[in-house]
Amino acid sequence: MKELVELIVKKLVNHPEEVEVTEVENGNNVDVVVKISPDDMGKVIGKNGRTATAIRTVARTCAKKTNKRVDVKFDRV
Repeated sequence: MKELVELIVKKLVNHPEEVEVTEVENGNNVDVVVKISPDDMGKVIGKNGRTATAIRTVARTCAKKTNKRVDVKFDRV
């Protein structure tokens, strides 16, 4: 899951070298925390949160194949 989210986010931002993705697995729950530059926050969130919602939807759909639940959170570096 981490690699998928990292790939998508790095393609969206202007500073891909500052993207940090961590994954914490807790049973069937997986928390993916994405840290990005404050300058790129708007690009990742998108208008009315549509881009962030799309990233979460892709991650959750991929996780259903392994019977896991994913929560993607965005934070500043």
